[in-house]
Amino acid sequence: MKRRDFLGSSSLLAVGAAAGFSPDPAWTPFPVETQQPALPPSIAALTSQRERIRPITKDERRGRIEQAKTLMAKSGIGALFLTGGSSLIYFSGIEWGLSERLLALVIPVRGTPFIVCPAFERDRAMEQVAQGPLDANTEILTWEEHENPWALCAKALRARGLGTARIGIEETVRWVFSDGLARELPQARLVSGTPISAGCRMVKDAHELELMILANELTLTAYEAAWKAITPGMTAGELSRLIAVAHERLGVRGGASVQTGEFAALPHGSIQPQVIREGTIILIDGGCSAGGYASDISRTFVIGTPTDKMQRVFDLEFKAQQAALAAAKPGVPAEQVDAVARKVIEAGGYGPGYRFFTHRVGHGMGMDGHEWPYLVKGNTVPLEKGNVFSDEPGIYLPGEFGVRLEDDMYITDDGAKFMTPASRSLTEPFAR
Repeated sequence: MKRRDFLGSSSLLAVGAAAGFSPDPAWTPFPVETQQPALPPSIAALTSQRERIRPITKDERRGRIEQAKTLMAKSGIGALFLTGGSSLIYFSGIEWGLSERLLALVIPVRGTPFIVCPAFERDRAMEQVAQGPLDANTEILTWEEHENPWALCAKALRARGLGTARIGIEETVRWVFSDGLARELPQARLVSGTPISAGCRMVKDAHELELMILANELTLTAYEAAWKAITPGMTAGELSRLIAVAHERLGVRGGASVQTGEFAALPHGSIQPQVIREGTIILIDGGCSAGGYASDISRTFVIGTPTDKMQRVFDLEFKAQQAALAAAKPGVPAEQVDAVARKVIEAGGYGPGYRFFTHRVGHGMGMDGHEWPYLVKGNTVPLEKGNVFSDEPGIYLPGEFGVRLEDDMYITDDGAKFMTPASRSLTEPFAR
C-alpha cells in the first residue's frame, strides 16, 4: 500500500472535531502490525503504552458513591438519578449507550443503589454490575417492552421513603426519562443533580491526575510523531488521520482536527478541504482517553518560515497562556484566570473583549473533554486543589490566520502546573 493510499484509506476511523472530543472507554485497537509497511518512520516507531494505564478500582468507585451520599445529605437531596454516560461510568463502571429504553442507576442518600433495566438486557447489565462497585444486594428491577419503567423507579423510591423527596437528576439525563419519573412521582421534587455529580467529579484525586497526565503525554507524543511526517502538499485530512493512527500505535483512541491558514481563524475549524503549504499557519486541536480520562491539546505552527506578524501574534499568545497559568491558584475566582489572559491580549492590540479572543480561556476537564468548572467571565467559583482545566487563549484574525496554544493544567496547593511542556516556537512546536 502506498503512503498516500494509506492516508486516504476508509479503514481508518474518521476523526471528529477536537472540541468536545468524547473518547469511548470501551474502544480497543485493531492490531497495529497491519499498518506498519505504509507508516512514516516517526509513527512506525511508536509502541503501545496501554500497560501504563491503571484502571479505576471497585473500591475507588465505592468511595465515590459514599461521597455522593455525603453531598446529598448536605444538599437535602434524597437520591441521584443517572442514565448512560460518563457520570454512570464514574460511579458504577457501567458503560451504557442511550436509547429510548430506560436503564437507570438510582443512588439513594441512605441504603444501597438500585437499577431499573429492560428485562431482555438484564444479563448484559449484570455482567457489568458484577465487575463494578455495586454489591450483591443491589436490587435489579426489570421491565418488559410493554411496561412502564418509571413506575418501577417510583415504586422503589417510595419503598425507601423517598416518594416526596428531592430527586437529583444528572444533567445529561434525557427529558423523556426525567419527565416520565415526574409523572409517576408527582409528590417528589425533581432538581438538578449537578451539585452531586460535579461536586464529586470536578476535584480529581491522585489516580485521576495520573491518568490525565498520561493521556496528555500520549497526545503530545502522537502530535510530534505526526508533525515529523508532514510534507507540503499533504491535506489537512491526511494529517488528521496520521494523528489518529499515532494515537492508535500508542494504544489509545485519539485524534485531532487540522486547520490551515484562514481556516485557523475559526476556533473549531471548517469543513472546507485544505492543503498544507509552506509558510502557512497550521492549527491542530484534539486529544485522547487513557483509562476513561481525557486530554485536550492545541498546537499552532508553520512549516517553513513564518511572517513577522505570525511571530508577533504567537509571542503574544504564549504570554497570555503563561499569564493564565500563573493566575490559577486555589481560592482564585475562575473568571479571574480568563480576565488575566484577556488583558494581555487586549494590551497587545487585539481587543476589546471577544473581538479577536473569541472564547473563554478554558474549561474544566476529566472524563469528559469539557466539564465543570469553566474559566469564564461571570464564574466566581473559587478554584480548588485537584481542579483540571484547559489553558487555551486564542487570537483569531478573520481571513488571515488564528493562533491557539492549549495545554491542560491542574491546581496544586499553591498554584497550577501544566501536564505537558508548553510550545515556545512556531517552527519547533515540540522543542523541550
